[in-house]
Amino acid sequence: MLYWAAIFLVIALIAALFGFGGIASASAGIAQILFFVFLVLFVVTLIVRAVRS
Repeated sequence: MLYWAAIFLVIALIAALFGFGGIASASAGIAQILFFVFLVLFVVTLIVRAVRS
């Protein structure tokens, strides 16, 4: 999931470089959502592993 967040971030940067503001904004929003979902899943995984061991 972090890989896809990085891909959308790169797409947003390239789109912003070429002046496509709408596409850059949408890609940055998707990248941000994917990154926060990754963080939540990562923290949940850490907590579950700490409880199990």
